[in-house]
Amino acid sequence: MVFRHLLPISLVIGFATTAHAAGPAPDSEAYFNQFVRPILESSCTHCHGKDEAKGDLRLDSLEAILKGGDGGTALVPGKPEKSPLYTTTVLEPNHDDIMPPSKEPPLTKIQTEKLGEWIKAGAKWPQGLVLAQEPRMQFARDIKPVLEQNCVACHKADKNEGGLDMTTLAHNLKGGDSSPSLAPFDEKNSLSLVRALLPADDDDLMPPKKKGGPLPKETLQKLQLWVKQGAPWTEGVVLVQKAKSEERPPSPDNIDLAKKIHDFITEKSPEKTAGDMNAYKGMVPKISKDYSMVVIPGGEFLMGSPAAEKDRKEDEGPQVKVKIEPFWMGAYEVTWDLYMPFMVTSDARWKDGAKKDPKPTDTIIDAVSSPTTPYTDMTFGMGQDAYPAISMTEHGALKFCQWLSAQTGHFYRLPTEAEWEYAARAGSTTAFFWGDDYARMGEYAWFFDNADGKTQPVGKKKPNPWGIYDITGNCTEWTLDQYDPKFYSILTAGVTNPWNEPKALYPRSARGGSWDDDPKDLRIAARRSSKDTWKVQDPQLPKSIWYHTNAQFLGFRIVRPLKVPPPEEMQMYWNLGLRNESK
Repeated sequence: MVFRHLLPISLVIGFATTAHAAGPAPDSEAYFNQFVRPILESSCTHCHGKDEAKGDLRLDSLEAILKGGDGGTALVPGKPEKSPLYTTTVLEPNHDDIMPPSKEPPLTKIQTEKLGEWIKAGAKWPQGLVLAQEPRMQFARDIKPVLEQNCVACHKADKNEGGLDMTTLAHNLKGGDSSPSLAPFDEKNSLSLVRALLPADDDDLMPPKKKGGPLPKETLQKLQLWVKQGAPWTEGVVLVQKAKSEERPPSPDNIDLAKKIHDFITEKSPEKTAGDMNAYKGMVPKISKDYSMVVIPGGEFLMGSPAAEKDRKEDEGPQVKVKIEPFWMGAYEVTWDLYMPFMVTSDARWKDGAKKDPKPTDTIIDAVSSPTTPYTDMTFGMGQDAYPAISMTEHGALKFCQWLSAQTGHFYRLPTEAEWEYAARAGSTTAFFWGDDYARMGEYAWFFDNADGKTQPVGKKKPNPWGIYDITGNCTEWTLDQYDPKFYSILTAGVTNPWNEPKALYPRSARGGSWDDDPKDLRIAARRSSKDTWKVQDPQLPKSIWYHTNAQFLGFRIVRPLKVPPPEEMQMYWNLGLRNESK
């Protein structure tokens, strides 16, 4: 974001004469914490914080705001009319420079007034405070359905129980017989929220237990955030009673589906021994796209890096000798050509990816859960055809493996850390599969110095000795393991197919370095742990199980073990990305 347009004083002084309920003084830290902080953390810091700073502008600290970005300072204390932090929020909704951007709802009048009053009073900011990020609640998407399905039936013009009509913002602010139903920025004095948070056995619970209360936890979280952020209500909207969302049927993506896919795989995969294995080019029937698999022979190797290796980190050791059974691995990272048809479909889906309207003619392919519609362009303008797919969760990658398995008759999953490192080394014992020479990296890998700030088409660099392209660089790649910095130290020498089975959602292990990494992070032994901040830009609540929008360096490649596991094990692998998802 580049601030360019400043408004004349005559257009911004209106907030100074608007009456508000008694509360903290605009020149106090309490005012900032109650009114300004929720606005900035929900509407500004997602694009202007430590993880992303569009226009070289951060809005998460006072120092950063005063410094500004490409267009100069964002804040002039005492002068809202000279502060783009304020003036860009009161532009016309279709203006190119409005903030938040025009693809999102604008701030409401009360939000911009609070922001302006704070700046006019001197922009008091608690010393040393660095703002976080919160999901922004949008009225039409997040709140309107909740109120229309759970509240309006008993609180409307012709049936205003307790004297309360909840169909308009004005009526909610006025309240009923007790007190205001809604107090923007004030959770404790918003009666409808207070009563919605009561225990299930409380007589004052809203909606009452007999009418569907208490509301689900995630719905209550949305209501709390909405009030905290100023209860933005789209101007002129009058709520209308709506029937509650339909009860969903059980998901067809279950153990019975895994058994059907297993039957298909045992019928279509004839290889039984290592001698039966050959490299092959597979075809995805549903989209008529091919993919290449290379043979990774079984063997043993030293996992990790030696203590003397340049740039080595503690979590890369101690080295331990492990055995790996033969498998196939994708010659290339999974590209958008393959992943996009899995990710974007015409089917309405529940949040877990199951189809809302299954058909009797659905196949085992149709029954596999697929991602919900992405909320932004997941290529981030980096490129699509032949470019690696990025920013999916481990769950998204594993469900793709199931989707591919259901079509091809081969069992696919993600590699373990041990399988990944074994395949990447291809018999080498050096920092890189070509040796220890950092100067040769440009021949084999895309990294910070040569990738032009984005992913690159797969297969443009030299492969490793086993025919695997981009195994280091371009994208960091998901593995199946829980990340544990001390995992190698608990392994027994000679163990076969070691795997640190996940018990929690974070952290999980990814390997290989990326287009955004320095050469040292492309060493084969280098490890990376997943973080919940990889989802920080996700506006949904709860966060999507499909997208890591902040991890634009993250992709995956598939493996196919020679031994076909039983259906229960397949089901476990394909859903491993949701294990302890709430944690």
